This record gives sequence, C-alpha cells and structure tokens, in this order.
Amino acid sequence: MKVIVTGSLGNISKPLTKELIQRGHTVTVISSNPQKQQDIEALGATAAIGSVEDADFLTKTFTGADAAYVMTPPNFSTTDDPRAYYREMGMQYAKAIRQSGLKRVVHLSTMGAHLDKGTGLLLGAHDVEQVLNQLPDISLTSLRPGYFYYNLYNYVPMIKGAGFIQANYGGEDKIALVSPADIAAVAAEELTTTNEAKKVRYIASDERTVNEIVHLLGTAIGKPDLKWEICSNEQMLDGLQRAGVRPPVAESLVGMYACLHNGAFTEDYEQHKPISLGKVKLEDFLKEFAAAFKQG
Repeated sequence: MKVIVTGSLGNISKPLTKELIQRGHTVTVISSNPQKQQDIEALGATAAIGSVEDADFLTKTFTGADAAYVMTPPNFSTTDDPRAYYREMGMQYAKAIRQSGLKRVVHLSTMGAHLDKGTGLLLGAHDVEQVLNQLPDISLTSLRPGYFYYNLYNYVPMIKGAGFIQANYGGEDKIALVSPADIAAVAAEELTTTNEAKKVRYIASDERTVNEIVHLLGTAIGKPDLKWEICSNEQMLDGLQRAGVRPPVAESLVGMYACLHNGAFTEDYEQHKPISLGKVKLEDFLKEFAAAFKQG
C-alpha cells in the first residue's frame, strides 16, 4: 500500500511511519519543515515538503495513494478563533481528498468530539469530523484518543514554582489517558485493515482518577504529598491569561478542561469502549516524566 502520513515526525506520526514501513508499505510523510527531509528519508519514507493548509499541495500528495492519516497541527495558539482554524483545516483536507480521489482516510480526532457545544477547544475536532463525514464514497475512520500523557508536562513549571497543581478539574474525576505509541498502533491497524472500516474508534491506554494520577505523579518525582487543587473556571482563565495565553485560546482551554470535570469528555467513550486498553500504562509514562522533571 501507498500511505500518506501527516504530522511530520511528531509524537504519533513518527512511530506510525516506522510501523507502516516495517509492515512493508510505501510511506510518504508530509512536513512543513525542509530540515526534516533527511530524518524522514532515514526512516525509509519519502518526504513531501509543504503545508497541510495548502489544498493544492495536499491534492498532489494524496493523488495515487491508497490511504492517508490526517491530523490538524496544533497551530491554533496564534489565532483569535481556534474553532474556525480547525474548521478551515477540515475544509482543506476535504477539498484535497475529493480532488485526489483518495478513498481511505484515518483522521485523528479526540474524545469529546461527539458534542457540538460545551467542550471548548475540542469543538474544532467535532467540526473537522463533520466536514469529513460529508465526503461521499470514502472510507473514513475518526480516531478518538483520550487525554495525552504528555499533557501532564504542562504542570511541571507549576509544581516547581508553586509546589502544587491547580486546574478546573481534579479529585475523583476519571480520566482516560493515552500514549502516542498506542495511538500510532491503532492508526497503523486502521490504515492497513482489509476489514470494513470503523467510523469511530476510541483509544485509551489507562484509566485513572486525578487523585490517583497526582499521587503517582508526586511519588515518581519525590514529592509524595503533592496536591492537586480544583479551581473555578474563572480562576483557570485568569491563570492562563497571566501566563501569556491569548484570551480566545485560554477560553477554549478552560472549556476543554471543564468537560473533563463534568464528564462530557468520556461520556460517549464509556458507552463505546475499546475491547482492550493500550500497552503503555501510567506507570510507564511516569518514568519519563520523573526523568524530564529532574532534568528541567
């Protein structure tokens, strides 16, 4: 198979590319950074240098391919309307898929994308799903992974500066956590399957409450009494803006974290869980977290 992978050599795209090549498939990796070409080719893939925001470039790259893994780069931080950014990206992908004749698409979405309101930043993924779902004559699977382990790195400065974690979710809130490696494994399976494609596939590596997460997190870094305090949405918004996050993005992040707290993030996941969880457990990630915390 000839497979197109977006996302350059990111946390998911790199292991996905390796897996596909190991299975004997021909892989082209899209990257906007010319300096990545050598690294891409070193994996045994072909580099296509250009922007996924350019439908003409995408059309040329998709033409003749059997399948493509598509994701939206997290470039929303500089925009005044993160949701509009995602929607526009969905339109660019849809145009290129339509014009190229591509028939098999695996789209990286997120848990919570089934909702059209109340999920903040996740509304962008909902919109992309809706745009792609309208394409005729294609086989589409939307991957809906949970809370990425590496998002916990965002709390390192707070732990070091304030000695605790504060967010507008926490306590006994149950979080479905996920490793990029486990997402890559599922993406490779979906891209190459000969079975009928699933429309939506949820991905999780582990399930823990925030209380469990902070206890294990603190223990791993030598701070067994580490606390995680729940703050209001208003406090969360103020904190993000004080940290330099643009107001529209800060508001979207607050909404996203609020849906973790009220259960909206995992409500559909709970009814359509994967048969098995991924291989990378929280304890595995915490080894990396502890090493990064010590070095930082």
